[in-house]
Amino acid sequence: MIALIDRMLNRVTMYRLVAYYLMFLIGVATILSFGGVLSYDPYAILFSVGFLIAVCWVSNQLLAWAFGVASASDSTYITALILALIITPIEGYGDLWFLGWAGAIAMASKYLLAINRKHLFNPAAVAVAITYLTVKQSASWWVGNPVLLPFVIIGGLLIVRKIHRGAMVSTFLAAAVATTLLLSLVGGENPVTTLWKSLIYAPIFFFACVFITEPLTSPPTRRWQLISAGLVGLLSAPQVHIGSFYVTPELAMLVGNLLAYLVSPKARLVLQLKEKIKLSPDIYDFVFQPAGRLAFVPGQYMEWTLGHREPDNRGNRRYFTLASAPTEDEIRIGIKFYQQSSSFKRAMLTMKKGSPILAGQLAGDFTLPNNLEQKCVLIAGGVGITPFRSMVKHLLDTGERRPITLLYSNRTVRDIVYQDVFDRAHEELGIKTVYAVTDTSKVPADWKGQVGRITPQLIQAEVPDYQRCVFYLSGPPGMVDSFKETLRELHVRGSQIRTDFFSGLA
Repeated sequence: MIALIDRMLNRVTMYRLVAYYLMFLIGVATILSFGGVLSYDPYAILFSVGFLIAVCWVSNQLLAWAFGVASASDSTYITALILALIITPIEGYGDLWFLGWAGAIAMASKYLLAINRKHLFNPAAVAVAITYLTVKQSASWWVGNPVLLPFVIIGGLLIVRKIHRGAMVSTFLAAAVATTLLLSLVGGENPVTTLWKSLIYAPIFFFACVFITEPLTSPPTRRWQLISAGLVGLLSAPQVHIGSFYVTPELAMLVGNLLAYLVSPKARLVLQLKEKIKLSPDIYDFVFQPAGRLAFVPGQYMEWTLGHREPDNRGNRRYFTLASAPTEDEIRIGIKFYQQSSSFKRAMLTMKKGSPILAGQLAGDFTLPNNLEQKCVLIAGGVGITPFRSMVKHLLDTGERRPITLLYSNRTVRDIVYQDVFDRAHEELGIKTVYAVTDTSKVPADWKGQVGRITPQLIQAEVPDYQRCVFYLSGPPGMVDSFKETLRELHVRGSQIRTDFFSGLA
């Protein structure tokens, strides 16, 4: 069952999954309202949703045109749906101005409260925070109704699993619960009653799964993600206040967003395509020329936004690991194309020299250890080789030696890419690369590499001291899971395994 769920999650980007989750919650709330289980007018819910979508869409289109950038339609709909779930459905036409004000502020914040084209705050959080601080109308967070809680948790867990933010959510919840209990005891309240209300009659789980995990306004590395989540959790406790001023969930989120900005790389680049190189039958290198060198650590990734007509359900944004090294003057990404690729990839394939694309949100912990003596085994499948190309090219350019073995699996010999870099690394740095092909019917007669999958026996033969190594796994999700299972058969501890993961896999 878990494997089936993972396969389904891998077919949709994180942004679309969040949109489907929000629509699901609105649908459930509407049905329950029709049945009298919820006390809201179902038509008011639907009208509020439609009105917010219209306001956010129009505002976003106008702002994108004014600032000369491509609009991200998926984030527009997500913001509108979030606002619809946290602002009470309208009870009269006099409430329209509040909905419109919140929607317009949310969209404007992405353009006005931004530095180097990177917005600082979660749009929905900043919208309800500004309305709370200015016109004294605030979000009711009605999605926190206990009747909706099972649906909130089930869908929220899918999002957390998709983007691998379980530790971040757990840290937030632990901090919020601990702070609530502590302040309850200090204030002479019944801690059990207070905690029960905070968990059942408040939007804490929705807030954790939707706001805390939002990639664009989260810190770039795991350590800072956990620190940020803990800070927001501490501030989210219902008793936290300064004098008569109580900290609301959205204000706590803005503090976390500010911390994320302070510790995040600030690069957000409009790049132009320099050249497109076909590396294999279905893998291309896209090479871009930045104004200057981009400062990053080999193995990190960026979010790429490409405006194109009629984007499919996977949207117009993707995350790709940088295949280039920080020492190179160009930025390159390797992309695999399938027979039925997404509209995003089809648009990329039609890019011409000089075509623009937006790159930002540099992040990732899939980097080599600080200890230069630590033995590492890099295991890649298919286009998952891109972060290892970045790492090895950087070692070549700097002359840095590390005890590394690369195991590289592909279906056929024709699918192998970047072999020139790895062969040179073997000659100059002693980095051993073991090539393996899995299609036994297409193995050339002169093939000197391995035939078949990367097995426990192959690892034992090529890396006899594997128990002392740190393993880096990169490739399609199913292949990475297979690599993990192989290592489990060898009794390799989980602490020795690193995986290349980023949300929104294409």
